[in-house]
Order: sequence, then structure tokens, then C-alpha cells
Amino acid sequence: MATAAHPHTVSTPEPSRTFPADFLWGSATASYQIEGAAAEDGRTPSIWDTYARTPGRVRNGDTGDTATDHYHRWREDVALMADLGIGAYRFSLAWPRIQPTGRGPAVQKGLDFYRRLVDELLDKGIQPVATLYHWDLPQELEDAGGWPERATAERFAEYAALAADALGDRVRTWTTLNEPWCSAFLGYGSGVHAPGRTDPVAALRAAHHLNLAHGLAVQAIRDRTPAHSQCSVTLNIHHVRPLTAGDADADAVRRIDALANRVFTGPMLQGAYPEDLLKDTAALTDWSFVHDADLRQIRQPLDFLGVNYYTPTLVSQADGSGAHTSDGHGRSTHSPWPGARQVAFHQPPGETTAMGWAIDPTGLYDLLRRLAADFPGTPLVITENGAAFDDYADPSGNVNDPDRIAYLRGHLAAVHQAIADGADVRGYFLWSLLDNFEWAHGYSKRFGAVYVDYPTGARIPKASARWYSEVARTGVLPA
Repeated sequence: MATAAHPHTVSTPEPSRTFPADFLWGSATASYQIEGAAAEDGRTPSIWDTYARTPGRVRNGDTGDTATDHYHRWREDVALMADLGIGAYRFSLAWPRIQPTGRGPAVQKGLDFYRRLVDELLDKGIQPVATLYHWDLPQELEDAGGWPERATAERFAEYAALAADALGDRVRTWTTLNEPWCSAFLGYGSGVHAPGRTDPVAALRAAHHLNLAHGLAVQAIRDRTPAHSQCSVTLNIHHVRPLTAGDADADAVRRIDALANRVFTGPMLQGAYPEDLLKDTAALTDWSFVHDADLRQIRQPLDFLGVNYYTPTLVSQADGSGAHTSDGHGRSTHSPWPGARQVAFHQPPGETTAMGWAIDPTGLYDLLRRLAADFPGTPLVITENGAAFDDYADPSGNVNDPDRIAYLRGHLAAVHQAIADGADVRGYFLWSLLDNFEWAHGYSKRFGAVYVDYPTGARIPKASARWYSEVARTGVLPA
């Protein structure tokens, strides 16, 4: 993302800040991270079930077989949200729970679980926001080629139609994909996410077919739901900064911006892939997997763009003599950045979370301002923002997490400032409602506002949950 070498400084705030009266306050989760019940009621393995069972892939050999047992404790979890005054809940549907092979009719027991969940949310005055895909592709579709194959996008459209037919009378707000960059480039490029493949061309093919899946799914949803239904997509837009003000580092920013962001925003919001992206990757592929009608299918009107933000990305020019040794978050991997050997990643300065991610709310402010400028007329919603810290329950059973409260306060201040400066931001979803299975980190990282004692499944709202509850109820961010 082409920004100044020095981050914007959010101005000194007033003692408190009031958000718009209709601002949406929510929390978010993902199916594989919380549901458990991996083999119940017809559910079959997803790529994450397979990946987690592969030795060496996930820390401590953890799996999502039980996770936080949300499949059986969903009523308790909805009651927690109601007690906290959360206005909206962004959850994901498990594709292999609804359509176990990725083909054919839906399993009614799977749909019934989501019907009950949504009915309970509505009964408690909580708006359901359903995400169709948060990374749990049915394993049978991966065995047939996965996201690098066009057929997977076609199967996704059929799955979207099943979900919309079943839940469209209850769910008003739909998100097609969560962070397709991770699905494509971490799943098929670096291999640190399921399915764990390390093929740069497969990663680019996957990115395109995820774009196509998005467009086809939006059409399927709109064809089957009331006119007031909303469609969106959630992208983990990278806020990319140069290490120095030099031209070489500016070009490094351009390359990563193309691979991280414009590979999705270009087709989805503007109807074309960026020319510089095609040129940068020409030595790998001629992009002949993009068919003539694809871009028209991909570019569909959206009611808002979902934005996930955790930390900025800092890059410089590299000598290009070898493969990447980092994915930008400190993990040793194959490269998730095809065509960008000239780029080196650096740890941004400042304090970090338990993930080792720099804490920098100015990145969120700058990102929102850029998106508002690049895509005027497209409302924005923060669909994920939060932090992992080393939380624990003290002898009295309390979980005090002042670092998370400080993180949230800083980032919400950045959102408020962006709104004041003209960005059309409509809502904020805290990641995450619960501590959960954190992908390749297993259960070692806690992002939740609610602490989960994994041996017993007990839920304990952290101090940050009570703090966020007050902000959500009043719409006022305290100093």
C-alpha cells in the first residue's frame, strides 16, 4: 500500500468519543475454531481436520475435534453475548456440516443447527451475520483439486444457494469469503495453512477461483433472499509501509500491495486484475485460467466491504537471490508471495502481542482512509480486530487483561478518528468472542474476550469483555 514512510499520527483525542447512533457493535468467530463435533450429524472432514491431523502441522498436535464445543454450548454462548450487550454476531457456516462432500443436497441436521443458532440470536436481539467460508473446505473437494480448480468455485455457488434457501428468511447480512488471501497464499503458497501446499502457481489460481466463487455466491444469495439482504466480502487488507522513503522500497510496497490486496479488490470492486500484478507474475503464469466472462461474474455490487486488521506490514527491497524466509509475520515458510522475491519483510517497531505482531492503531486509521479514497461510496465494516495475549484465570477466577483493553481502546480511537475524517465505517466486530483453536498455533494463543478453560469448557468473561460491553452499550469510547 503506497503510504508515506512515516505513519500518520492519530490526533490527541477528547476525553471521550461518541460513535454514530447506528454504529454496529459485534463480535466474531469461525466454525472450525469453536464448533467441535467434528464427526457428528453427518459432518465430514474439512481440509483443516486433515491438516491438523498431519504430524508437525499444528502446535502440540491440537485439532478442532472439540474446540470450544460451541456445537453443544451454543445457547450458553448466545446468552453470553446478550449479557455483554453485543448487537451483532459474525459467525461462519461449516461447509462440510451442511454439504459434507461439497456436492449434492444439504444435510438437514447441519442446517438445523444454524437455524436454531440464528433463531436464538434473533430472540435475544442480536443481528446474525453469516460468513459462508472461513477456510473449512470439504476434504473431498480438495482431493479433486481444491481452490486452484474452477469446479470448486462452481461447487461453492451451489453451497451458497443451499445456505441462502435455508437461512435467507432469518439472516439479513451475508459474507461470502473470509480472508481469501490466507486461503490462497497461505494454503497453497507457503503451506502454513490448510491444505498445506507450496505451489506459487496454484496459489494464484486459487486466488482467482476464490474471486470467482465470491461473485457467483453473491448472485446466488441475491437470487434467493429478500431485497433488503446485504452481501459483503471480508478481506485482510494489508497495510503495507516502506522501510525507507526510497524508490526501491516504494516498489516493494507496490508489489506486496498487488499480491495482498489488489488481487482481490481489483476484480471484486473494479472488474479487472491490476496490470502490474500480471506483469510481476508473468514468469510464473500467463493467467489463462481467467476466462472471458469471469471478471463480469466476479464484480458484483456489495453493500459493504469487510476489513480485518491486526498489524501493519513493513517491507523493503531485497536482493532477490533466494526464496523468502518469512511470510511477513515471522514464520519460516515457503514464500506466500509469488513474483516478489525482490521484497524483504521487517518487524515493525513497538510493542507486540503474543503473536509477535506489532501493535499500531495508526495502521488501521491509514488503511480506512485509503479504502475510503480508493472506493468512494463503498461502506466499510471492521469485521475483525483484536489481539492475543497470555491470559490466565487468577485464584479468584478472574481474568484481567489490561493489554487487550489498551489495544482495543487504541484501535477504536483510530476508527473514530477515521470516521471523523470522512471514512464511512458502519461497524466493528471484536475478534474474538471466545478463546479458540488458533489454526497452526493450536490452543496456545488466546484472542477471546471470553476466557475458555479448555479441560472443562467453562467460559469466563475477561475484563476486556466487560469493558467492550460498556462501549457497545453506550457507543462511547472512554479516554
